[in-house]
This record gives sequence, C-alpha cells and structure tokens, in this order.
Amino acid sequence: MKYQNIREEELKNKIAQDYFWLYDCSKIIGNVDFCVCMHQHQKEIFETESLLWAEAKKGSADAYNSITQLILTIGKARTFDKFLPPPFLGAFDGEKIAFIPYNEIHDVFYLNDFNWTVTPSNYNTKEFKLIYNKVKNVIDAKALLFNYINDEIELKRFIKNNFIAGKFGLTKTRIDKNNFISVFNKWLVNVKPSIVMNWDNAKKKSVIEADFYLADLIAHDNKTLKEQLFVRLEKNIYELDRRLNDMGMFDIVYTQFNDKQLAHTQFWNKYERPPKEEYWDYIVERRDLLVPQDVRERKGSFFTPQIWVELSQKYLSDVLGENWQDEYYVWDCAAGTGNLLTGLTNKYNIWASTLDKQDVEVMHDRITNGANLLHDHVFQFDFLNDDFTKLPQPLQNIINDENKRKKLIIYINPPYAEATTATTVTGTGKNKTGVSINHKANNYFKSKIGNASNEIFALFMAQVCDKIPNCILAQFSKLKFIQGSNFTKFKNFFNAKYLNGFVVPADTFDNVKGSFPIGFTIWDLSLNEKIEEITCNAYNEDIEKIGVKTFYGDLPQSINQWIKKYDDKTISGIGFLCNPAPDFQHNGQLYLAINKGIEHFNFWNFTFKNIIQGCIYFSVRHCIEASWLNDRDQFLYPNDNWENDKEFKTDCLAFTLFHGQNRISSKDGTNYWIPFTEQEVNAREKFDSNFITDYIKGKPKPPQKSTYILNILFEPEVPYNQMPLQFSTTAKEVFNAGRELWKYYHQQPNCNVNASLYDIREYFQGRNDKGKMNNKSSDETYTNLISNLRDKLKQLAAKIEPKVYQYGFLKE
Repeated sequence: MKYQNIREEELKNKIAQDYFWLYDCSKIIGNVDFCVCMHQHQKEIFETESLLWAEAKKGSADAYNSITQLILTIGKARTFDKFLPPPFLGAFDGEKIAFIPYNEIHDVFYLNDFNWTVTPSNYNTKEFKLIYNKVKNVIDAKALLFNYINDEIELKRFIKNNFIAGKFGLTKTRIDKNNFISVFNKWLVNVKPSIVMNWDNAKKKSVIEADFYLADLIAHDNKTLKEQLFVRLEKNIYELDRRLNDMGMFDIVYTQFNDKQLAHTQFWNKYERPPKEEYWDYIVERRDLLVPQDVRERKGSFFTPQIWVELSQKYLSDVLGENWQDEYYVWDCAAGTGNLLTGLTNKYNIWASTLDKQDVEVMHDRITNGANLLHDHVFQFDFLNDDFTKLPQPLQNIINDENKRKKLIIYINPPYAEATTATTVTGTGKNKTGVSINHKANNYFKSKIGNASNEIFALFMAQVCDKIPNCILAQFSKLKFIQGSNFTKFKNFFNAKYLNGFVVPADTFDNVKGSFPIGFTIWDLSLNEKIEEITCNAYNEDIEKIGVKTFYGDLPQSINQWIKKYDDKTISGIGFLCNPAPDFQHNGQLYLAINKGIEHFNFWNFTFKNIIQGCIYFSVRHCIEASWLNDRDQFLYPNDNWENDKEFKTDCLAFTLFHGQNRISSKDGTNYWIPFTEQEVNAREKFDSNFITDYIKGKPKPPQKSTYILNILFEPEVPYNQMPLQFSTTAKEVFNAGRELWKYYHQQPNCNVNASLYDIREYFQGRNDKGKMNNKSSDETYTNLISNLRDKLKQLAAKIEPKVYQYGFLKE
C-alpha cells in the first residue's frame, strides 16, 4: 500500500499533490470529499467546471461501497442541481483509485419514490443496498481502477488524456450527454421567466419548456441549427410551429423576451453552444427526460429502454416467425420520438403516430439523420380523439381490409396515467383531473369497460379492440388489466388470445414511479378468448431470466370480504386494523392502532372474540416481502383448512404482536397489547392492562368500562373459557427476543410502564424534524436487541409463508 497509516485529510492532500497538481483541488463542492476542478481567476463569475467528484477513505476500502456512498451523498444534497456535475465520479483509498463516467450512473439521481434522506455512510440501509445493486454492474463494466504502485504510469496517462487542462482561467462549460439535464434545470430558473409565455396555457396546447431549451441548446450565434425542431431560436425571438400556408408562405407563431434577452444572454455566456454534433441526436431523442412528470404520464413521453425494445422484438419474432417484419405491418400509435421502432428493418411496413407535433418533428429529424422510417409514414394523430379518416390513406387501406388487418401489429408503449393516486385513498390528495375524461374515447367506453376507463392505457386497448378488430396487439403496460379489481368489466369487453410475453421491473424505465412489473404482452384479437390467466417470463434489470410469473384474471373474492365476516363494531374493542386494497402494493397502508386513522378504509374492530382472525389477516399480508414482481398480487378469500391449524393461529398472533406495523401506542389510550407480565420484564409498576397475557393463558377479561361504588373499583368479569395457547418453537424465540428488549427498556430511568413496541422504538430511535421516526438508534444495546427480534420475526414469517398459499390466501 502506497499511503499507509495516514489520516483521511492527509491522504487527500497527497493525492492532490501527487496526481492532480495541475488542477484546483481546494474547492468544496457540497458534501463531496474531494473535488478536482479547473483553475479559475477569482474575478471570473462563471461556474466551477469540475472534472472529478470523489469519495476518500483511509487505509483500504471497498470501491463499491465508497462509490455508492458518494452517490447517496450527491443525491441527498442534490449537488448536481447546484453545481455542474463532472465527467467522472471516483473513489480512492491508500492503495487505489477508481473512476466511473458520470453519464453511466446519472439516471440513478432521478429515481422516484426514493428516500434520499438516509445517512450515506450507513451501509445497512435498504436505500444503500438498492443503490449498491443498481450501480454494481455499471461499476464492473465501466469503472477504471488503478493501483498507485502497479499502475502509476497508466494512471498519470489517464489523467493527462481525460482531465484536459488546456486553459487555465476562463473557460466555457461544455454541454454533453452527462450534464444537459442539469443545465436544463438551471435554465428553468434563469431563462424561462424571461420568456413571454403563459406556461400553464401553453402546456395545455402541448407547448413545453423543453422545446425552448433544445432550441437554445442546439444553436450557434442565437440561431437554432436543427431545422426540424418544433421551436427555433432566431436571434431575439422564438419561432413555433413554422409551416407553409396555401400561398406558399410561412405561417409563424413567435414569442420574445421580457427583459431584452438579458437573462438569456447572461446564462448562455457560461456555456459552450452547441454541444458536439455527436451528442445532438442523443439529446433530442432523450427529450422525454426534460418533459414534466404530469405530461409524461398523460401523453406517454416515456423512453422505452433499448434492452426491452430488443427483447420485445425477439418475442415478436418467436411468436410470428422470423420473417414477421416482411409479412406484417407495424403501427406505433403512441410513438413519442419513435425509439420503440428502433431495430425494425422494413420501413415500408412501419407507421408511427404521436400526439405532439414536436415529437413528429424529432422523428422527421431522425429520418434525415438515418433513422429507418419513411417521412410520410410518421404523422401527428390523437389516437383517442381523432377520427380514423385522418390517417394516411395507405394505413386506412390496411385497417379497412379484413385480411390485411389481421397482419397489422399495433406495437405500443402507451401512456400509463390514472385518475386515482395513493394520496386519494389516504385522504391527503384528490383525483387527477382530466387524466382520461378529456378523451372522446372515455365517454364512448365508460359504459363498456367501467372504471378501467380511468386508465389511459386501457382506453388504448379498448380503442384498438373496437376500431381495429382482429389485429395483433403487442404492448408494454401494467398488468392490472389482468388482475386489477377495477377491470372486471374491461375483461368482459377485451377478449383475445394471449400469445406470449415477459415482465420486467418498472424502475428500469426512466422516471416511472413505484416498484411493480411492466409487462410486454402479445395478443391475437381475431381469437375471442376470455382472459383467465397468463404466464410471463420474468427478467431482472440485467436481462437475466429469473423465472416465470402467472397473473390471474378470474380470482375468488378478496381477503377483505373474508375478514368482514368477523368485524363486530358493537363490542368494545382493543384496537383497529385498517383494511386497504388487498394487494402487496397497499400493504404499507395496513397497520394496527388503538384509534381509527384518517384513511378512507374500513377500520376493522379488534375484540376479544376475533383476535385470531385479525392476526391472521395482518400476518398473511405482512409475512411475505413486497417486490416488484408480486406488487399487484391479490390476497384472497381462504379455504376453511386454517380453522383446524392451531399452530398457524398462534404463529400469526406472535407475528402481529412484534411486527413493525403494529403501531399500538399507550399515548393513544389503554395498551391492551403488552405481550408480557410485569414480572417477566421487571416492570416498576402494574400495567393498566394484562389482556393479551391473560388471553394467552386462556382467561381473558374483555375490556369493559370499570365502575366505582363507594370509591371501590369493580371490574366486570365476563366468563370466557379457553385453553391456554401453545406456541411453536419459532414463535417462542420471537417472544424470548422481545422479552429481552422489553426488559432493557424497563431499565431506563424515565420509561413508560405501559409502553408498546411502537413506544419503545420511538424512545430509542427518536424522531426527525418532520416528526418521522428515525431509522436507527445511537444506543448500541437497543440496536442489537431490536435486530435480534427482527431476525427472529423473519424466521417466523418464513414459517407462516407456505401456509399462506396452502390455505388459499394467495395463488402461486
């Protein structure tokens, strides 16, 4: 090891001196350990041009962990929004240094539904592991690793060739595929307000900020260089939608600046325009990354990853034969910028339409630059609103010919927006207005497909089925149309033969929220078959087949129908269990508490009569971890075999008592759920209730209001004969681990004698500024005890899991 027994700060000084002496390593960029920048004169106002952001570790460290920590550090502070990102990220320690191109991992920073607030240096968080798994293969494939001793010559040559120090002082920042998104974010703040435009009204007419930015970016001397762009910069005005009228003259809509172009000039003085021409097509084709989220959802501006495009075309070849491109016609009626059609060879059989003229212009520009499409086969068309007589005549001829129509493939990745979000059902949001009701197709299909008409992709499917009968439909979509509870009526309308398909993780698609499967499925609409179940191959993000997945369309009643049988709100309860939608994606909303929550769910009343049934419901829904693959799986009305399985019942009771979603808190009322006696945990005072331990012993007293006569307390006795409960060895280990935790808590000087598991966790973990419970504690003993309890609970969950399928709560 070259740098032994030195502190981290000294190591950073050594690396700067030995390898980066030509550069400025003194800059502090956010919370990044080590930055290499171009030298700049102090008088210059232009932004720092970083060449490297790196994580530093003394001694010898795992490069994967270090780079993952760096990514979390950057993402947590959103450093890329405040400073222009460098060409390279890196990590170094006392013996080696690693570099990875920034553009290979920048998509990670735009993950949705990701908790960036975690501590980057905590390698045990699920967020750290998620990022680690996402970047590991990229690091393996793209990282450059140099040992200071063995690779010293190569390392210095690499720095010389890639960390260009041709200019010291003023240098304009180059824009490339690494940083064009970051520059766009800065453009939104600095330039957008100076453009004369009502942006809200403009968005309704499909005019968005991204098109103005592209007009600026691919320009020289304030003149846009790409003719086909929807918006063009012409010196001091923007021209929109330029077209020839019937007199052979240009009709032009234009706008200008409200500050004599001052903000625009000052902003673009910092950057070198245009980018290298080799980046133009990539940047324009990835316009989807600049489109606002709500517009992407509504119009389908999502870029289908090339790996899934290629796999989908392989599946089409397997189903339709190796000559399918010559024997079939293809129409992508939700084409966006046309990337789904990349790789197809017979341009005379391909049509592409899209809602926005801007995307048509992009595709026409791609054709000019070699895309394998015909100019006249690419056109603007609103598939859900426009009359089919507006289609190009050759395409109309195919649709109107029964035999040719059977050879037409509707090959699409349609918009996926829906009218209802999770915040709607939790009472913190409202339905999205205009998601699907603004489509003519919605009015037409509402009575035919019911609530499925809230989903735009379902409207596309219905429109294909109705207007282009007997064709082949090959589409990327969610699988909820197979198993979703709102799609019963839809499945009576959409009858077709399933031919083949696969599912992949949704988060492999840019800016798609959530962890769920996206399927590519192929359907023959000429064969009228009811959808009962389909089986798809499942692939991970590395295109590795990980198994098969069956999706069921004809399911029995849900588990919520079953649990309602035992809901008795006429009896005093010991807590409430919420009953959200019966699938994995809603399990995070399933919890146990003393009082009802604000969510728009049924809150099921736990009583002394139905404890076991409630714990079974809770356990079967929480004992199996949610994943992208099972996210939409439905929990079902079980068979009766569970009733004779005493061990299953007590396992579920133990699981419920110690699970994290048991949010019973003594702050909300009497805690009936303490799983131990005072003697077992050395409590300082008597508990307010021993209900659960009495229940386990076979002598529960149902909670009722106590009465006082002459200041003497009378608690009503209700006879309830029950044998003491017997627990499995695995469940007993959970109780043992929990008992040690309770005993440690009751040793604390200011403990609450009636504390629940939730209260104990809150005591040791505390809450952040937003009131959310922290994920970890500084108390090492507590951390070990809660970790042991969770490990034992996982073992119990694994024991319960097979019976979830055996008793019909889930289908395999």
